[in-house]
Amino acid sequence: MKRFVHPTKIMTAKMKTAILKQKDNVYREICETKELYNLLQKWSKGEALTPSQKKAVKSQLIDICKTIPALAIFLVPFGSIFLAVLIKFLPFNIMPSAFIEK
Repeated sequence: MKRFVHPTKIMTAKMKTAILKQKDNVYREICETKELYNLLQKWSKGEALTPSQKKAVKSQLIDICKTIPALAIFLVPFGSIFLAVLIKFLPFNIMPSAFIEK
């Protein structure tokens, strides 16, 4: 006879696995955001940015613009389910670049 495992324990284990799996991606996204902050500080002081720095700024700002609507959707009731459906069926990716598997 199988022992009953409370659904909360199962969900907690799944969430822990997902978090551990994504911790490197979260760290990478934090580092990219810190780089964006430093580049924007440099630019605001009147210093010129190189083309590669401009490309990095553009990429990070696009990531931020994609993330904000996703967070807003997540806040509505059943938003997490709706967000999962959107991620699956939208013709473009709303995930930040650090989370896109190559």
